Amino acid sequence: MTLYEADKGHSYYITGLYVEPSVTRRLQALGLNDGTVVKVLNRKKRGALIIQVRGTRLALGKHISSNIEVKIKEEGTTEDE
Repeated sequence: MTLYEADKGHSYYITGLYVEPSVTRRLQALGLNDGTVVKVLNRKKRGALIIQVRGTRLALGKHISSNIEVKIKEEGTTEDE
């Protein structure tokens, strides 16, 4: 599933970044790496997502969020961050 398809209020593990190399490097510099836990905080009308990653809120557009693969974080599991 992609981050764009993710539900508000749930946490997910990032499993892959499939955007341009320059965007991938920038996202990794912001802490979005494979295995990182992100939480979807809000969804805006035009497709933007507000996420929380490592204590920081980020806004991602539809183009970027639809190219980030995630899997749901099961309840009760601990973060490895």
